[in-house]
Amino acid sequence: MGCHGGLPILAYDWIHNNYITDETCSIYLARGHDNGGECSAMKMCRNCSPGEACVVPDQYLEYGVDEYDGVYGEEAMMQELYQRGPIACGVAVPDSLESYKGGIYEDTTGDLNIVHDISVVGWGVEDGTPFWTVRNSWGSHWGEDGFFRVVRGINNLAIETNCSWATPLDTWTEPRWHNTTDAEKNDPRNDQTAYPFPQPTYKNEETFMENKNYGRVAQAYFEKGERRPEVHSWEMVANEDLPAVVDWRDMNVKNYVLEQEP
Repeated sequence: MGCHGGLPILAYDWIHNNYITDETCSIYLARGHDNGGECSAMKMCRNCSPGEACVVPDQYLEYGVDEYDGVYGEEAMMQELYQRGPIACGVAVPDSLESYKGGIYEDTTGDLNIVHDISVVGWGVEDGTPFWTVRNSWGSHWGEDGFFRVVRGINNLAIETNCSWATPLDTWTEPRWHNTTDAEKNDPRNDQTAYPFPQPTYKNEETFMENKNYGRVAQAYFEKGERRPEVHSWEMVANEDLPAVVDWRDMNVKNYVLEQEP
């Protein structure tokens, strides 16, 4: 999807139906179909050696999504974060956000045009100001080691408008392997170029703010609907009983939220 349209819930729906690999064989490129990211078997998974053309492995691990749905509004977002973990949300990107250095951010321009997606990983209160803790994808040099905090409860940046969640399919108890077919190995869309090192930049490369055609699609519609749980596996906690601070970076679990990338 990149920054040129799309929604996280569309990605969850695709993963639910098709599975994906991990970043060891399908690296994050921040590109889409319109700027060098055409889908192919090699985009799904590849092995590369310096000075040689990349190849599609004979076999690779796959991962899936079980349940997924949208969520919006401060209280519903807090409940989802507390019960299951980080959620993906769309946000507006005013100029001042790009130059953010730290603290609790609050946009004063009223920008609600969603053009970027982030991960909300927690919430808190500082000096009486409630905030969301957000994981961004602009590198650890930006903001608070790649994270930022934004005022909570007033839909600043439209952060409380369009969020979604997903639960992983259990592929660790019994690993799921993809067996590559000859058709996939010989897919004419596969890039067979043996690139020099360092690799050249893409044609038509542009900075994030130079292209004004990015942004989410108007709506997401699935013919069979989202895969929602009929009954939650947890009991709802009254909002007044939720903790004052939640931060999934501090949870004692196998945790990838600490890694800020790319």
